[in-house]
Amino acid sequence: MAANRYYHGPVSDHFDGTRFFNPNGIEPRGFLDLLRWQFGGGKARWPDTVAPRVPPAKPEPALAGKEMRVTMVGHATLLIQVAGLNILTDPVWSQRASPVSFAGPKRVAAPGIAFQDLPPIHIVIVTHNHYDHLDTDTLTRLQAAHRPHFVTPLGNDGFIRGAAPEARITVMDWGDKAEVAGAVLHCEPAHHWSARGTGDRRMALWAAFVIETEAGRIYHIGDTGFHQGINYRAAAEKHGGFRLAILPIGAYEPRWFMEAQHQNPADAVEGMGLCRADYAVAHHFATFQLTNEAIDAPEQALALALAAKAIPPERFPALRAGEVFDVPMA
Repeated sequence: MAANRYYHGPVSDHFDGTRFFNPNGIEPRGFLDLLRWQFGGGKARWPDTVAPRVPPAKPEPALAGKEMRVTMVGHATLLIQVAGLNILTDPVWSQRASPVSFAGPKRVAAPGIAFQDLPPIHIVIVTHNHYDHLDTDTLTRLQAAHRPHFVTPLGNDGFIRGAAPEARITVMDWGDKAEVAGAVLHCEPAHHWSARGTGDRRMALWAAFVIETEAGRIYHIGDTGFHQGINYRAAAEKHGGFRLAILPIGAYEPRWFMEAQHQNPADAVEGMGLCRADYAVAHHFATFQLTNEAIDAPEQALALALAAKAIPPERFPALRAGEVFDVPMA
């Protein structure tokens, strides 16, 4: 068995000494299944570019008191403004979610905030190392312009350090708690996996994060399979519910291949209820085509899932690039 090139630590309930895993979960499918999917047809055609619904946002420097605002940059990149802090999740300003600049999933929607219009960034959360979530070029730019505090699960710090050698990094395992820039962050399980190449599958950890602030708790999931709602129930039991959950709704077709790693919109609505979130924001759609569904399918499926449970759509908006959600108090 190949040695882990990113992390060395004790065996745990989700680390076997070489690779991380989802307890009682499902491993990612192998190469033959990948070929079956890629050559099986059924992939919707996305437009080369998408006109923005709104002009790029120009955020205020900070929000105070009980205000909480989320601005969509694109895919899994969101700006969270709360309690005087500006927090970025899985920042990607590059044109491709790929190890190379000339191939791989290409951005169809421009970033919803121009990089130069970002407010001072205090915290950057990197949930895992897939290319649509960990973009080293963007991390280099953020370190040069903002010198934020990076927070990431075990084994991902080397990628950040390679992009930003002087970076401040807090590395966390599932269940860890850390105070960062005045907020308390908890690293929590998600049902996913990791890889940057062909030989490093599951050698770095993936995670969700809970952000505790004076304005309320935020539950952020970068990527996850629904996993029978196990992690949603555990988050509610541990943290007592959330003012806001930020939940992925895209990259879910075909289900036979994607179910273990990417929840669909109906799963996300179910998860919102299970984790006892007052409001939710959808992400992980309409920016990079990673899977088979049409560009607008996640939003349409989300609307149907909300209607089926009689949840007002304003409680779970699907933001496109540049759109802003001011999270009400419950």
